[in-house]
Amino acid sequence: MLTRQEYEKSEREFLAPYAMKSGDSGGREFPEEGHPFRTCFQRDRDRIIHSNAFRRLEYKTQVFVYHEGDHYRTRLTHSIEGAQIARTIARTLRLNEDLSEAIILAHDLGHTPFGHSGEAALNRLMKEHGGYEHNRQSLRIVTLLEKRYSEFPGLNLTYEVREGLAKHMTTYDQPNPQANFKKKGYPTLEAQIVNLADEIAYTNHDLDDGIRSGLLDLKDLHEVALWKEQFSGGLDDNQARRAVEGEARSGFAGRGGDASPSNEKLDVRQAIRRIINAYVTDLVLTVEARLKESGIKGIEDVRLSKTRLVGYSDAFDKKNRELKGFLREKMYRHFRVERMADKAQRILENLFKTYLKNPKILPPEVQSRTEKEPLERVICDHIAGMTDRFALEEHKKLFDPFEKV
Repeated sequence: MLTRQEYEKSEREFLAPYAMKSGDSGGREFPEEGHPFRTCFQRDRDRIIHSNAFRRLEYKTQVFVYHEGDHYRTRLTHSIEGAQIARTIARTLRLNEDLSEAIILAHDLGHTPFGHSGEAALNRLMKEHGGYEHNRQSLRIVTLLEKRYSEFPGLNLTYEVREGLAKHMTTYDQPNPQANFKKKGYPTLEAQIVNLADEIAYTNHDLDDGIRSGLLDLKDLHEVALWKEQFSGGLDDNQARRAVEGEARSGFAGRGGDASPSNEKLDVRQAIRRIINAYVTDLVLTVEARLKESGIKGIEDVRLSKTRLVGYSDAFDKKNRELKGFLREKMYRHFRVERMADKAQRILENLFKTYLKNPKILPPEVQSRTEKEPLERVICDHIAGMTDRFALEEHKKLFDPFEKV
């Protein structure tokens, strides 16, 4: 039988000196006794997975609203794919896999329905009341809003997981954390890995979903360096050309089961697999080199580093920015995505203003919170916690006279 103490001992022997050891955690806001078998970061991961907020991610938009197709990613599948990537990177660099996994599984808990368009709507509506940012909301969920324990609010996660949420930084995540984290500077390497694992996951699965939906034209994509390199890997020029032309004709669109994918579809899927591998490989090799060059010996060196240690090589970063720019222009700003985003913002704005005008239509358990918190923040929490499906149904109940309330 492997006890927690034995597992913590094995971490000290195996993990890199700059890795975060569970036995050295800054602890929980409300002290608890350690578990006999699980480390503190393993318990954090389990608490996150069992939370209501985590289950709701199944019906929260990544790019496509849940009813647009059975195979498109949701916030839940994004979190799972990101966790797989984060664990691979952490394991390879001899960092704490459990800490990275816990952070990335919780990093999107605060997302609104309808993705970033929903977040933009709530931020605008809350402009005079503290604004809205989904990383800060994730932290608010795990420290206050989840109700699973009688001894304390939230999930009472460890300092390192909470810090990882507060300092989560990507192209689309700029939380500017307001929480009073006593340890200044950069977060743990495990948290920094999550920043990039998140981007790797959404860049590649959005690429996959964009091709599947028909929003992305394979002929255009073949002009992007990273795609061209990996798509053509293992194919001669004629095979690559035929695959591009065939995929442009057939597409991935539809809700069907794809029981017998065409060769062209398999070529695309293999290309995306190779792109993910290219991202992870470059990241691991670059981080390893930076750690050696910077003379990093321990966690305090990581925190006090003059530069962020986790990133890509200059050459690969250029390719990464090109691919992300392509997705931004060709997919995220596609008229179909813009139409849904516009509709989503109107739905959330209608809900917010209607609740604000007459708080008595809010559920009783939500109304009761207004005794201790401002009405606007309570409404914001309520809407942010909705799934796409619930928000659409609630809007129908409030605005369709023939819908039962």
